[in-house]
Amino acid sequence: MPASRFLDCAIEAALAAGQLQRSRFDAAFSIDLKGAKNLVTELDLASEALIVEMIHARFPEHGILAEERDYPAGDGQHVWIIDPLDGTTNYAHGFPWFCVSIALAVGGELVAGVIYNPMTDELFSATVGGGAFRNGRRLSVSNRQPLAGSLLGTGFPYDCATDPENNFDHFIRFQKAARGIRRAGAAALDLAYLAAGRLDGFWEVKLKPWDVAAGTLLVREAGGMATAFDGSAYDVTNHRILASNGQIHNEMIALLAEKEKP
Repeated sequence: MPASRFLDCAIEAALAAGQLQRSRFDAAFSIDLKGAKNLVTELDLASEALIVEMIHARFPEHGILAEERDYPAGDGQHVWIIDPLDGTTNYAHGFPWFCVSIALAVGGELVAGVIYNPMTDELFSATVGGGAFRNGRRLSVSNRQPLAGSLLGTGFPYDCATDPENNFDHFIRFQKAARGIRRAGAAALDLAYLAAGRLDGFWEVKLKPWDVAAGTLLVREAGGMATAFDGSAYDVTNHRILASNGQIHNEMIALLAEKEKP
């Protein structure tokens, strides 16, 4: 089946979920805790239900891997990887930086991905071998180098106050080495911005497949690189991701390899 058919479904679902989120952004909604700092809102749950319903209406045999609920494995070959609202903390605080992220893996390979920012109405999309696009316009990563002239993105895990694997050391090193770092609170959008040439590099720890699946495909299809911290092959089950325009990748690998402080 052509990847474009899968992409069309992902786009429709992302736009529908994004419209729902935008319509409720300034309204009252319930907020619960999944952890000490990990929030979930009723819009996370409603968006996920809407996306899954739209996907299963077309592809009832497909499996779902999503952030908020568990779903049947499906046919074992087709797995939709969904973050219905990446940037939940931002959304809950009225900070307008969040997105819908939907990807499809077939036999373990990412074949289609969509990231939608409802507040800017920017739709980032990609298919394997078909390139990456923003609102229909082809994307390409930046060619900025060296690291000293680059703008990076990152984030911190929810348990950063209690777990030594918190990204603090890496952040300090990169802050000293790069032109600047942005920590906006939605990894999927960071990766989309990297694919669009707005960021030059990105790294983070403890991310889940739904945080990175669509963004990884976007970066690669825009001509960038996505690897493990040491430059080895990366898949979305690896909790450490390094992505870049390719020009500064080796510099970032070298910095990440420096011994972490206890």
